[in-house]
Amino acid sequence: MPARSTLITLAALAALIALAWAYLVTAPMPMPATSGGLRTGHYAAYTFAMWFVMMVGMMTPSVTPAVLLFDRINRPGHPDSPYTRTACFVAGYLAVWLAFSVIATWLQIELIAAGWIDAMGVSAHPLGTAAVLFAVGVYQWLPAKAACLEHCRAPAEFLVAAHRPGARGAFRMGLHHGLYCLGCCWLLMGLLFVGGVMNLVWVAAISALVIAEKLLAHGQWLHRFIGALAFLAAIAAALRPTLPTLPSH
Repeated sequence: MPARSTLITLAALAALIALAWAYLVTAPMPMPATSGGLRTGHYAAYTFAMWFVMMVGMMTPSVTPAVLLFDRINRPGHPDSPYTRTACFVAGYLAVWLAFSVIATWLQIELIAAGWIDAMGVSAHPLGTAAVLFAVGVYQWLPAKAACLEHCRAPAEFLVAAHRPGARGAFRMGLHHGLYCLGCCWLLMGLLFVGGVMNLVWVAAISALVIAEKLLAHGQWLHRFIGALAFLAAIAAALRPTLPTLPSH
């Protein structure tokens, strides 16, 4: 049976995930028309909150094994503040996604302003959709993707070799691990602009892909399969405007 400390850490992570998804399900999604306009501070703030909470809900499940491993490795050497160090590791990890959420918020506003996505965050142009899918397909096959994914799938060596003392050290370790995770998943998040930033079914599907890549036994091959599917979807999206329409009866 897992140690009591492990169960406490796991319960805290589960609560964080549950709170994030509860917010996404119950909170009204930010819309320019009801937030004073597209380029207002009100809309930007609510959009940023949505993105960051969404990243917490999507990414915390996949990082949970690494957090539990960090907790188990570091607990014997820091019996006086084990939970503090673990919390700082998680905070450092989420700080990376907080910074990503700032960029995603700016990108969403600019894409809406340019007409490339609608107010719900859904792609409004087939060629734009094809470009995103093609980029995802390419990146899924690049060595950078494979290296970042390998780090995320097997973080034990990093957690031992990159050990830093104290709460600040734990935060920096979480930040370091988060950067690898960002390198692994950042372009997958671009798919949110295809199926809809505010489509929670689509959000959950992308989260499931991230979890599968990192945690399943053959996840190191799954990312290439996802890339191949993205290529096929890109071709379909690019051809959609040119497909002949059937005559109506």
